[in-house]
Amino acid sequence: MTDKYTAVWVSHSSMGDFLKCPRLYYLHNVYKDPATGRKMSIVTPHMALGTAVHCVLEDLANYPSEERFDRDLRARFEEEWMKVSGLKGGFTSVEQEEEFKMRGKEMINNVIKDHKFLVNKRVKLPKEKMNPNFFLSEEDNIILNGQVDWIEFLPDETLHIVDFKTGKREESESSLQLPIYLLLCNKLRPQWKVSKASYWYLESDKIVEKELPDAETAYAHVYDVARQVKEAREKGEFHCPKGPYDWETAQGGCINCRPYEKILQWKQGKLDDDSVVSIGVGGFNQDMYVMK
Repeated sequence: MTDKYTAVWVSHSSMGDFLKCPRLYYLHNVYKDPATGRKMSIVTPHMALGTAVHCVLEDLANYPSEERFDRDLRARFEEEWMKVSGLKGGFTSVEQEEEFKMRGKEMINNVIKDHKFLVNKRVKLPKEKMNPNFFLSEEDNIILNGQVDWIEFLPDETLHIVDFKTGKREESESSLQLPIYLLLCNKLRPQWKVSKASYWYLESDKIVEKELPDAETAYAHVYDVARQVKEAREKGEFHCPKGPYDWETAQGGCINCRPYEKILQWKQGKLDDDSVVSIGVGGFNQDMYVMK
């Protein structure tokens, strides 16, 4: 029986957490602080950089194609950067923040110098309060959700999926990102075929076109991981592949779950240093932390 309120919601980021470490998935996507009733998230400079740049570019879609670049993108970037400046963006020094901000400015400059497909027609996926979503499996009560950065509407009336990349590392061939985006487009915009998919590495200004999986392969790949997530939630078993974290010795766990374990220690008064800083509540109603 399908029920959006009891369904297991999965996305590229949550399934990515699960594949890195089930314990990370639990601490980031399931656990709620008994005192606040909120989940917790760690803010990092890389996240802040990505958020600021994405906000500037995705905002362009709110304007007619012929008016998108009438706006001052450099000024827009400064506005978005103010929202992530300082500890709000995970920056622990002025020098660190300036380094990341300069990278962001260069990305915006690259877009200004060459708009590429950003001046062409764009398709949006239907969205209300939640990200675009659909039942990946009604039988298993699993919902897949996600937000595609940009969907270009090509002259032959097919779709080009584009994902903006603000990191330096290229996306893994085994990434679930494009299969998820393909499934979302096929389900929510079925009148048009997806014919192309690309990553745009904004810092190097390089567009890398990727071969699209067929729909059946994409579904099988995504559903397999989603089903593993559901089974782990049903069993309540979220084990780190490196073994459990030992609070007494601060050993064990992996690089992915260990920072969240330290937050739990800090919240319970069992970590007496200043390596964890609480910075309030984020936009998705999560308790936000910075790790020094």
